[in-house]
Amino acid sequence: MQDIDNFNYFIDQFEDIRVLRYQLPGFKFLTLQQKKLIYYLSQAALSGRDILWDQNFRYNMLVRKTLEAILDNYSGDKESAEYKAFLIYAKRVFFANGIHHHYSNDKLKPGYSESYFASLIDGTNRNYLLLSAGQTVEEFIFILTDVIFNEKLFGRKVEQRKGTDMVAESAVNFYENVNQKEVEDFYKGKIDPQDPYPVSIGLNSKVSKKEGKIIEDVYKSGGLYGQVIDQIVIWLEKAIIASDSEMQRKEIGLLIDYYRSGDLKVWDNFNVLWAQDNEPEVDYNNGFIETYSDPLGRKATWEAIVNYTDIEASRRTKIITANAQWFEDNSPIQPQYKKEKVNGVAAKVINIAMLGGDCYPVSPLGINLPNANWIRKEVGSKSVSLANITNAYDITSLGNGFLEEFAADQSEVERIKNYGPLAEALHTDLHECVGHASGKLAEGTDPNALKNYASPLEEARADLFALYFMMDKKLLDLDLLPSEDAAKASYDTYLRNGLLTQIVRIKPGKDIEEAHMRNRSAITHWVYEKGRKENVVEIFRKDNKSYVRINDYLKLRNLFGDLLKEIQRVKSEGDYEAGKNLIEYYGVKVDPELHDEILERYKKLNLAPYTGFVNPKMIPAYNQGGEITDIVLEYVDDYLGQMLEYGRKYSFL
Repeated sequence: MQDIDNFNYFIDQFEDIRVLRYQLPGFKFLTLQQKKLIYYLSQAALSGRDILWDQNFRYNMLVRKTLEAILDNYSGDKESAEYKAFLIYAKRVFFANGIHHHYSNDKLKPGYSESYFASLIDGTNRNYLLLSAGQTVEEFIFILTDVIFNEKLFGRKVEQRKGTDMVAESAVNFYENVNQKEVEDFYKGKIDPQDPYPVSIGLNSKVSKKEGKIIEDVYKSGGLYGQVIDQIVIWLEKAIIASDSEMQRKEIGLLIDYYRSGDLKVWDNFNVLWAQDNEPEVDYNNGFIETYSDPLGRKATWEAIVNYTDIEASRRTKIITANAQWFEDNSPIQPQYKKEKVNGVAAKVINIAMLGGDCYPVSPLGINLPNANWIRKEVGSKSVSLANITNAYDITSLGNGFLEEFAADQSEVERIKNYGPLAEALHTDLHECVGHASGKLAEGTDPNALKNYASPLEEARADLFALYFMMDKKLLDLDLLPSEDAAKASYDTYLRNGLLTQIVRIKPGKDIEEAHMRNRSAITHWVYEKGRKENVVEIFRKDNKSYVRINDYLKLRNLFGDLLKEIQRVKSEGDYEAGKNLIEYYGVKVDPELHDEILERYKKLNLAPYTGFVNPKMIPAYNQGGEITDIVLEYVDDYLGQMLEYGRKYSFL
């Protein structure tokens, strides 16, 4: 089935997680050629799953295969309390693509005992266990027990706290047997700061020390992850045939060449062509792209999405991109850091057809790529907002009590109900379409100068760009907002989230670690502090509860502009110390008393702070000659079932 009336988005909820599904509106109206292209690209998106699991932690694949073996073959009691606790742990591991929490980076704690885990393995057919040659079941259990239960071992996936060796103390599998200094020394001199077209050195590789020598293993066919990459390539080759665009066929061909060679110059050539290709109704991202999980901000996890254009909803993004130069010229940043000419900002609203790798099961809401600064400057970028994903969030949030609990007053509640979804969609569009595409580096600035603070600072820069222009009369003139109240709704939501509610995602006693959360915390606490003398924003108490109220929206807008100016300077000049100080002082720490209060209020709502998705299933229909005649959608309603199916069908390591 392709479209469902009274669609049920909700699938599952456990611990701090809920799982939804998303619709593919209008899929049935696509041509057969477009459906086939989506299907082949979707198979490529699913085929790379193992790469991400292994990148996240070197024992993740062993853990996952063991969990899958138990879930499929355990012969003992599946109704006991401990088995149900094991089931929740397994769901959490699948959600995080490994044994570390997808946001906090802390190792997940099982809700069952070590002895019970051993009994689960004992009760599972050993033919399905990944025993090494000559390894006993007892030895196998000992290793896995240490990995899963030992709190002193592999405690954090990404360690970025001050005073730590961020490489040696991170469990993420980009490095092995090396420390931070050794990695930094290894890459020193490999980058020419005067090169106008620098490749992203180290983006697609693992650095390790073997026999006293530091080596770099590149992800490519015949290299690291080669057997998985070969599977991705098989489906990309089919996608070339299915595409009806000569430019798209060329760019997919370059992507295949890159996967086969691991050559980052070929990756850049692919991204240049992909960024220039603004017309395809069916599009994709596929590769080693985002560096959030590398403590040094250099190495990328594997991700993929497949999408098709929401033509009606793209009207908004077309208006924004048509005015991209106006936004750049009128931004509050220093003139020397503005782009004289904003090139090729292509933006549209899309519907996701498939999520893969680091975009599954947790999906982004917007994407702006490529990441290479010189490509963005010389060629341009593509920016997309994910309509059907956002729609699933919006619909499932209606009437859940969250807004009524945390909004400052009824007028704010009404403002958010009337304008919230539109305001948030526009904020995302401005963030992705012109925020990330704005500004430029000073000549000679190393693109990697901000290291582990690069991601939160870049997200803050894009957020501030959007926030600054949300209150601009230009948006009313362009018919992007119906009234000033809609812009106020965006400010209400952002300040409430950054100062209060986003900390429901943080465990008591923990710092904020995730880049987007650090960004929001840094922005909101900075403007709160800078505006205190004039009471621009206040945190007040009512009925022993904390609330946020904005008293002067225009002054708040000016503060957003001041901070945008400073963060652009930090990025343009590569001012590591200033960037570090801003994030560490405003973006990391959590007030423990406020935290306890917010957690208690949130708990009473019985909500989950993290949301992920299951993918639809795509089933080819064939005629008697073996030709595909249609791609049929099946909307999945079994989260754990999909994870196990993916383990059976798309595991190649």
